[in-house]
Amino acid sequence: MPLSASLAISAFAELSQAIDLGTGRVPQSLSRSVSLTTGTAAGKADKVFSDRRTLAASANEDLDLAGVLLDAFGAAITFVRVKGLFIAAAPGNTNNVVVGASASNQWATLLNTTGTVTLRPGAACGFLAGATDATAYAVTASTGDLLRVANSGAGSTVTYDIHIVGASA
Repeated sequence: MPLSASLAISAFAELSQAIDLGTGRVPQSLSRSVSLTTGTAAGKADKVFSDRRTLAASANEDLDLAGVLLDAFGAAITFVRVKGLFIAAAPGNTNNVVVGASASNQWATLLNTTGTVTLRPGAACGFLAGATDATAYAVTASTGDLLRVANSGAGSTVTYDIHIVGASA
């Protein structure tokens, strides 16, 4: 099944200050993007997982990147390499969404075995491999394939959106 993907991360800010003849402006930006076509080599991908998920208070889930997640057509996905990962916490959350540090079989190529990213309500994060990166973020079935997502506290559920683009080889 053909796949095309455009992954991007960007930031723009502009400082301004009144000067003798008007307003001085200093624009600053950082942007990275990659376009992927069908395949499994550098600059290519053939698998996508996208979902909106809800976790009960104090709950967590381990997303198995090798053989358990289902694509939009109901087919099981086995990622061998993740080319892009994007996660967004719902603005209406009360608690944070914590990503990383599964109890076992951690997918460690992005955050190591104990690293986490905390997404406050409305926050988002994105990671992408470059177009020439043939390795990307490797997944090792059975021993290094679990991405933990957790609700940081008691009292309320959290909702998050997740989008993973990768390759099966």
